[in-house]
Amino acid sequence: MTNPFPSLLRGGERPLLAAHRGVCGGNIPCNSEKAFLAALAQGADIIELDVTRAKDGTLWVFHPGMEYVHLAQRRLLCTMKESAISRLRFVNADRTKTEDPLLTLDNAFELLKGKCLLNIDKYWMYPDAIADCIRRHNLQSQVLVKIPAKKRDADKAAAAAPELPLFVMVRDNDEITPYIQSKGIRLAGVEALFENEDAPIVSDASINSFHACGLAVWGNAIVYNYKDVLSAGHTDDKAVCGDPEFGWGWFKEKGFDIVQTDFLLAAKQYYESL
Repeated sequence: MTNPFPSLLRGGERPLLAAHRGVCGGNIPCNSEKAFLAALAQGADIIELDVTRAKDGTLWVFHPGMEYVHLAQRRLLCTMKESAISRLRFVNADRTKTEDPLLTLDNAFELLKGKCLLNIDKYWMYPDAIADCIRRHNLQSQVLVKIPAKKRDADKAAAAAPELPLFVMVRDNDEITPYIQSKGIRLAGVEALFENEDAPIVSDASINSFHACGLAVWGNAIVYNYKDVLSAGHTDDKAVCGDPEFGWGWFKEKGFDIVQTDFLLAAKQYYESL
């Protein structure tokens, strides 16, 4: 199936900008209501958010495994019930407790409904529950779900909700998209991960082929671990430290449709200045 949002994901004068976990920093925690409101205020085209599930099944907007970083606790949310999680508060960049509670996925969908596109990370962990939540809020035309390039995750996505627009994370070389398309999934695009610029996934031939099939190409300027290279060094770090052409401009020159960033406003101002 072809890209469900050709007018939204393709064809603009600049790449669409995805705010990684919203816009956070200082006293505003990532994946929080304030982070999402800040992203909207700065003009995000897409907000990326993470999802985890509580012991009693409630879906929460939180990156699983990051409890010590963002909550200053070692207990995992997946071992806690909704009543306990609702009493938690994020910590800020100085690891000082804030007033900000965690959002359920229901809360986040109500907050962001009709505001921008949403990219749901960790979808492959709970595809049935997340798909049910998307349908319950009637957000099938606003949400992009994401899976790794693994057949078992494609199978789970096909069983849970083949109608949902889906991005697949592909590292270096694409061998999965034909399989995904054979499952009748509504494939929307490819998130390209690559350590080197000569990786097949970002060759002109590959990008042109994806576009010819109506698929959007997503790139990451974010750095969450310098040892895990996502984009051959074309990063927010490079861009905000004096070389935006290398950090962000490269994506536009290569024909990327979407760039995920932790510096949304600066990236937007750069692209709009071209």
